Amino acid sequence: MELKYVIPNMTQTFGNLEYAGEGNVEQRRVNGRMTTLSRRYNLYSDVQRADDIEVILPQEAGEKFFEHEDQVKLVNARIIAEGYKIGDRGFTKYILHADDMVKA
Repeated sequence: MELKYVIPNMTQTFGNLEYAGEGNVEQRRVNGRMTTLSRRYNLYSDVQRADDIEVILPQEAGEKFFEHEDQVKLVNARIIAEGYKIGDRGFTKYILHADDMVKA
């Protein structure tokens, strides 16, 4: 059985989310034209305080414009675990995806 993703309990896992700014935009050249594949956004969490939360939204969600520290809500959020190794040690990177991000 393959684990494809985990659907988090947003309130317990992240609490209140606030917009912290835009991250990277992933683009690829398709038929000679640059096409946006996804956009990353940084969020603040009042539960996960050690690091900012980074969410990846698909191109279909469009570009998001929020004021700094506006409260936001993620639509259909899911977490993917990606394994990697450095030397002889194994590590896990958790990646948060959502279908959309809206003002809370």
